[in-house]
Amino acid sequence: MKQPAVLRRLSAVPRSDLHDRRLAALVGSALGVAFALCFATGLLSHLIQEPPGWFDWVSRPAGLYRITQGLHVVTGFVSIPLLLAKLWIVVPKLIEWPPARSVAQAFERLSLLPLVGGGLFLVVSGTFNVARTYPWQFLFPAAHYWVAWLTIGALIVHLGAKWAVIRSSLGSPDGGRADVLEPRRRQFLAGVGATAATVFVAVAGSTVGPLSRLSVLAQRRPGVGPQGLPVNKSAVGARVVDAATSTDYRLVVEGKVAHRLELTLSELAKLPQRTAELPLACVEGWSTSAVWTGVPLRDLLDMAGAAPDAEVRVESLQPRGSYRVADVSATHANDRDTLLALRLNDEELHLDHGYPVRLIGPNRPGVLQTKWVARLVVT
Repeated sequence: MKQPAVLRRLSAVPRSDLHDRRLAALVGSALGVAFALCFATGLLSHLIQEPPGWFDWVSRPAGLYRITQGLHVVTGFVSIPLLLAKLWIVVPKLIEWPPARSVAQAFERLSLLPLVGGGLFLVVSGTFNVARTYPWQFLFPAAHYWVAWLTIGALIVHLGAKWAVIRSSLGSPDGGRADVLEPRRRQFLAGVGATAATVFVAVAGSTVGPLSRLSVLAQRRPGVGPQGLPVNKSAVGARVVDAATSTDYRLVVEGKVAHRLELTLSELAKLPQRTAELPLACVEGWSTSAVWTGVPLRDLLDMAGAAPDAEVRVESLQPRGSYRVADVSATHANDRDTLLALRLNDEELHLDHGYPVRLIGPNRPGVLQTKWVARLVVT
């Protein structure tokens, strides 16, 4: 089989001594750890947002999700320089010809297609999602989720095929060349590490307050926005301004209840209020804490005569959108800090933060903290 022209041209490029197995194993190990953390935290986020019957997400500690999702986004960004460095190191192996000399090698090299392609898809699509830019037609969460499974599966196959090589490469440098290559390896690894650290600092400030001023790539900055909180979707963008500011507004509680409720905003304000400091943690990685005041969800359920183990579907005034409806499990519904908030940081709730009423609860993704709440359906 004749080697393709593009591979012949790439093969003619002079090789560096840094294209070696030890560096590939070292950078690959760091990349594997980053991918594993990113996959685990991303899988957790998916389970929280679309829970199967056996999964019940805890409500405490209140700030756990902001940590796990912040870690997901940061490790995703840090994976970019690690992935590029790894691909540069192994490019001679990727383009060697013939592509396989045995059935085992063919199987190993085929596993690289979903591994490399999936890894590139995940970091590129994840970056676009954080930037809230979607130059595609597919649904990002579903595509990201399934490609992540494909990629992690290919990574496991690759590790199994290369385990002996990885162990020997990490165990000791290559014979007599060690005194020549080791300083250059250290310089290369230091450069890759410094780049990854720079990316970390440039992104992590969206969750880690002290790094905020340094995080030039942070998608949102804590403290910047109406009432000191960032906003992803405004009332204008959600097309709820008229409905949210109407004097005819009523919060409806219905479903499996003894008494259907319809409460005006003033009636809600006269009910016993609770104040709690809770984080607002977005799936895009940014988070910040604020002081919320409102009626505990459990109090409204008790007023309506709902069962102690009731779950609730929360519906927004928003006419359309993927997250206009959110489910609240019994665990979260019974937490005293799960509120129908009327005030934020001791001020009336801003329209862009969900006026007249928004759901806020401990340890929930921001997309499930429904704004402009219109209806509670007990299930």
